[in-house]
Amino acid sequence: MAIRRRAGSLAALALAALVTVSCGRSDQGSTSNAGGPAAAGKSATDLLPPDVKKKGVLRVATAVGYPPMEMYKPGTTELTGVDPDLARAVADKLGLKLELTNAAFDGLIPGLKSGRFDLVMSSMTDSPERRKAVDFVDYFRTGGVIMTKKGNPEGIKTLEDLCGKSVVLAKGSSNLDIGQKQNAECAEKMRISQSEDAPTGLLQLDSGRAVATIVDYPVAAMFAKEKGTYEALPTQYGAAPWGIAVAKDRSGLRDAVRVALQGLIDDGGYRKILDSYGVGGSAVPKATVNDGA
Repeated sequence: MAIRRRAGSLAALALAALVTVSCGRSDQGSTSNAGGPAAAGKSATDLLPPDVKKKGVLRVATAVGYPPMEMYKPGTTELTGVDPDLARAVADKLGLKLELTNAAFDGLIPGLKSGRFDLVMSSMTDSPERRKAVDFVDYFRTGGVIMTKKGNPEGIKTLEDLCGKSVVLAKGSSNLDIGQKQNAECAEKMRISQSEDAPTGLLQLDSGRAVATIVDYPVAAMFAKEKGTYEALPTQYGAAPWGIAVAKDRSGLRDAVRVALQGLIDDGGYRKILDSYGVGGSAVPKATVNDGA
């Protein structure tokens, strides 16, 4: 999966001075999934902290470069993608003007903790390490999917079907871990090659050097839709939640965002945004807090 977003290949992020981060499976967070007793029965705007109401602005940071989740519109510096669109929708639910900022991924949590941003929405996995620094309103659950050439000529359906075949996986990614773990169970081993990233791995499918790869579901959906020469299989492996990050001392804002997101889920606006980018398969039925598992 994407190295900067997910499993054990993530780089270190500053916590107060420095915290090592990783993604993927974890213990359940200690914060109530319902957002705490104070949130019960209150509207999203009722839960907003007074300082945010007074400013009338919701400051959200993201890090472009991970389409279709966050990117620039072609030929512009206008931020678009699943996360920017959801940020706009959440701000609307809260009755706030959105101030959206592009920042370096490894500066997102430090910027949140310093008060530079109110929220971070950037395909960030809700992990135990990150929950030491921030809270998460979980809004997306995703994993890796198998990609083949269009038409799936090898008839691959599951990870087990990769046994004995030539497979390319991105270096240092959790998708590589998924493939290697499956390979350990194979009677006839895969022939695994490693690519620098997902796009270069897909070139091996084009040339016939590999018959399959494993790619983050959102990226796979985008390539399958845009290129028309690949097929993304539906099953997601190693799925984990991504969350909207909120500073630990901003529980009121966290709860307001959770209620706003739940409103978008209930009225269909949330699913409409995900479907517009072809990633509805990662939709969650309920907005939760610190639900990384």
